[in-house]
Amino acid sequence: MSWENKILRIVRVVNAQEIGTLGRLLSAITAVGGNVGNIELLNETSVQVVRDMTIFADDEKHLELILEAIRRNRGTRILDVRDEVMALHLKGKIAVRSRYAIDSISTLQKVYTPGVAEVCLKIAKDPKLAHTYTSTCHLVAIVTDGTAVLGLGDIGPLAGMPVMEGKAMLMETLVGLSGVPILLNTKDPDEIIKVVAAIAPTFAAIQLEDISAPRCFRIEEELQKQLDIPVMHDDQHGTAVVTTAVLTVACRKLKKDLSKVVIGQIGLGAAGNAIAKMLMGITGNPVWGADLSEEALVRHEANGGKRSNLKEIMANCDMVVSTTGVRGLIKPEMVRKGQIILALSNPHPEIEPEVALKNGAAFAADGKLVNNVLGFPGIFRGAVDTWAPRISDEMLLAASEAIANHTKDDQLVPNPLDRKLHQAVAHAVALKAIEQGLARAEYVPYIHE
Repeated sequence: MSWENKILRIVRVVNAQEIGTLGRLLSAITAVGGNVGNIELLNETSVQVVRDMTIFADDEKHLELILEAIRRNRGTRILDVRDEVMALHLKGKIAVRSRYAIDSISTLQKVYTPGVAEVCLKIAKDPKLAHTYTSTCHLVAIVTDGTAVLGLGDIGPLAGMPVMEGKAMLMETLVGLSGVPILLNTKDPDEIIKVVAAIAPTFAAIQLEDISAPRCFRIEEELQKQLDIPVMHDDQHGTAVVTTAVLTVACRKLKKDLSKVVIGQIGLGAAGNAIAKMLMGITGNPVWGADLSEEALVRHEANGGKRSNLKEIMANCDMVVSTTGVRGLIKPEMVRKGQIILALSNPHPEIEPEVALKNGAAFAADGKLVNNVLGFPGIFRGAVDTWAPRISDEMLLAASEAIANHTKDDQLVPNPLDRKLHQAVAHAVALKAIEQGLARAEYVPYIHE
């Protein structure tokens, strides 16, 4: 099991100030398969030593086994066990804040009554002014029904809220857009389309998130027809953009021609379908596709793909992308020497990258590395900055190329926290919108302050 898939706890212990106590403690933890990360000394006296120890465990049962081993260690007592992941989510991760301090009656009269009435009347006469004088110019709705959250499946919209908050945090931090989570307590595509269309005037763009296939295809298509602002299902197009960028980088490193390699896509849901379509559009070659759903296979063939299965793809394809949500689907013995394998299901991949590499893969990565955060912030920023009515295939391809070109020689993917990356993506998307005649506003390149 990789480090990323382990659970982490901070255990505060007090050890007797005796030679060998800490050594015995570390031996006790490793003896039951635990791993120790950072150890921080908090307090030391002539009698005792207090430390915070970062402990990694496979699961909750394994964690309890480790904690019991700590308790049994002579001279050690547990003071506290903290879950810092849960702590970071207390009361949510986002909030609405005012851009201006309301610290005087004069300011109050300007931002609210009576001053605000003048702004309202101007917008009523010319609705386009809302893009200049309201927050709609930087608000992005992040909409989910909770039917396909990460690799966890249909866990409902409320359980998907932490992911939506995370997306909003990334948008604000990386490109300065204000993401607003919208949870929909319905799975009916018609209701979803109706509700999102009704609230659309609030936003500059709509990001559809964690909506299951095949419903997501129709929802996105219908909303884009009805609205004059960008609508993008990130699980489809964000994933396709980043995956294509990583495969481009892999080919460059391995001196392969992307248009001449045989590509296989395992799993043809929202992400897999979009990945296959983008790769076929770039290479002009059919992508081998596998899925348990006959409907998905028919859709893939209609898009120009080749029907296949897991065994055939692993035996014949030079590049393999997997988006099934099935942990351990790709067995080590299936890997062929020199293959490029992207096992993208989160939180658990179809095969751990280190296992794939050990068994002959030339390049392997999972969904934690090949992550949509590399793409969606800049894509939306570029589309919003040009006031484009939609995000075209060409804009998506420009984003993918920008990511690939921003990847340094010693990297597999760019650093997702590199704001210059997201500015580059936004700029590439905006320029393509201008080139295609989709821009409806004068473009001012976004620079993160």
